[in-house]
Amino acid sequence: MPEGHKTHFYAREHTDWFSGQPLQVTSPQGRFRGDARKVSGVVFDHCEAVGKHLFYHFENDRMIHVHLGRYGKYRVHAAPPPPAVGAVRMRLVGQTRSLDLSGPTTCRVIDHETRAKVIEKLGPDPLADGSLARKKALVWDKVQSSKKPIGALVLDQSVIAGVGNIFRAELFFETGIDPRTAGAAIDETTFDTLWKSLIKMMRKGLKYGKIVTVTAKEAAAPLATLEGRDRFRVYGKATCPRCQHAIETIEIAARDLYWCPQCQANVTVG
Repeated sequence: MPEGHKTHFYAREHTDWFSGQPLQVTSPQGRFRGDARKVSGVVFDHCEAVGKHLFYHFENDRMIHVHLGRYGKYRVHAAPPPPAVGAVRMRLVGQTRSLDLSGPTTCRVIDHETRAKVIEKLGPDPLADGSLARKKALVWDKVQSSKKPIGALVLDQSVIAGVGNIFRAELFFETGIDPRTAGAAIDETTFDTLWKSLIKMMRKGLKYGKIVTVTAKEAAAPLATLEGRDRFRVYGKATCPRCQHAIETIEIAARDLYWCPQCQANVTVG
């Protein structure tokens, strides 16, 4: 599932490609056909990312709401595009590019009121506009009052919008925090470290359009060239890069979390 860095990357990219153009919007698969007619031929203004959600704003005050989920995927073509391949839910065709969307969890045309209802259920988005200090304070309020594991809280979109399972694993490894620790057991200094690391990781992910948590020195290669799990320290790895202890997985919030029980002991359970 794309995490927040990727939705923000898409938002910038799609705004650059299509802003100011009337878009032809269709649904080769058919499931989005009725909604597509509501915005097809209308001038597109911009794409907005909030957490893992994308909102494509059109000049008629309608917007397409997309949540990619675990299986959503974009394919880019020139314009005009080739015949659709597979179950393409939505096709956007601009002047020089076209975009096919397949497999999203959500793809619908909504108004501003519905957008507001979606956003009000989300926690602060570290990559969105707005005061980082204010966002940090809102997240801290929820963390310090919760008995849930911190490893569950950072994955909860109502606490922080945009963090997924890869960022979660890499974040706790970098900070040395035991992800089983209750939010209420974490002091503010530790939370500050966690927050700063998250901002740094997500900004780097936005810069490269992919999650990269290793340094160029660690990778012995330019970060932009890294692919697959070479980009990570512990996610999907077998051995800890610091202590050589075996990396283990534990289930927190119904997702497997990669961690090193040898290194991640700066904050302990109970």
